[in-house]
Amino acid sequence: MSYNTVVIVGLSWGDEGKGKYCDYLAQKADIVVRYQGGANAGHTVVCDGQKYKFKLIPSGAVWEKEVVIANGCVLDPEVLFEEIENLEHLGKNINLKISSTAHIVFPFHKKLDGLQEEHKEDYKAGTTKRGIGPTYSDKSARYGIRVFDLLNPDILEKKLKNLFEIKKKIISIYNGNWEYQFDELFQRYVDYGKRIKKYVIDTAYYLNKQIEAEKKIIFEGAQGTLLSLDHGMYPYGTSSSANALGVCAGAGISPKKISKIIGVFKAYTSRVGDGPLPTELTNQIGNIIREQGHEYGTVTNRPRRVGWLDLFNIKYSILINGVDYLFISLLDALEGISPLKICTHYKLNGDTLESWPLQSEIIEKCEPVYLTLDGWEKRSQEEWLDIAKKGYDMLPENMKTYIETIERELNHKISAISIGPERNATIQLQEIF
Repeated sequence: MSYNTVVIVGLSWGDEGKGKYCDYLAQKADIVVRYQGGANAGHTVVCDGQKYKFKLIPSGAVWEKEVVIANGCVLDPEVLFEEIENLEHLGKNINLKISSTAHIVFPFHKKLDGLQEEHKEDYKAGTTKRGIGPTYSDKSARYGIRVFDLLNPDILEKKLKNLFEIKKKIISIYNGNWEYQFDELFQRYVDYGKRIKKYVIDTAYYLNKQIEAEKKIIFEGAQGTLLSLDHGMYPYGTSSSANALGVCAGAGISPKKISKIIGVFKAYTSRVGDGPLPTELTNQIGNIIREQGHEYGTVTNRPRRVGWLDLFNIKYSILINGVDYLFISLLDALEGISPLKICTHYKLNGDTLESWPLQSEIIEKCEPVYLTLDGWEKRSQEEWLDIAKKGYDMLPENMKTYIETIERELNHKISAISIGPERNATIQLQEIF
């Protein structure tokens, strides 16, 4: 039996444009699912001049599609209801389903997140301090609190008392101030439970039934492959499997039910957080790319680090994810820069490496090896939109050379490209649904 399931993952350090492409494809989808991460992941969608920023709710909400927050996510109720209210304010109907087994973020998780970062010294990950890591830690330690518990005050009270005392002891180790009152916190989350109840179902059962009914479903990843807890640059990453490997556990579906995997990457490199970044540009060219690409965090507004496109780690991500299709974004952000460089591989102590090394201690000693290409002229946003409307053949010749060089180096065709923030600044070269 064939299925209509598509996974969208980032092939780099996150912020690759997954939200935009998910929104673009969602017009033909029935359901969009978030399967990992929490409110530390920002997806930005621009449509008809209106900017939508998501941290938890899948990008398909702009189309008023059915959207699902699956069991692999960690849920901050405060952020969730802010997003729901924002969408309602913009006139959008919310068709949301939430897993009863997704874990809950509490204020003390955020407090602990910041305290632990301070004490990690050289090994701090540069987290958003949204409590994501500590919440996943509780999940692994088997004393976390899940959505189901919020719906049942008697169960919640018992579990929260246990977790409350554990966190109080841990935060005292870091000499942190304990500023929480149990009764106030308990009542607040009971109220959240009352508000969230209408959205809660067994999403794994539901999604499997919808897949069998041949519904068109997108699984939207957060962050990027190189930030994954497994198969990413540890410890400078996130706390979940931010790749296609995380879909099955994070949504409760079999690998046999995934039909297509789309890898998303930028025309250059960017990342938020600490850790080595071999192609990083700390000069004026880097500043230009940052401004033209609006490289500031959706969640934190932190300026992102930027660098030349690194195909060596993209090759690794394609391998790990088993990518079928590629989407390249933000080609327009390189306008007016010439020459451009593309990293094809690394050298370590004069030797060419065969594959991207996982160990940060090795990566920081590597030397990137580049191809150099001519750039293209600046254009207005309206001109880029007009080019997108006319199709691939109307792209600047040097941009087409840049794309074709990437395809040759990756031995992979690019199925879609983006040359602007608007939804319709997208050129689709191969059909997905």
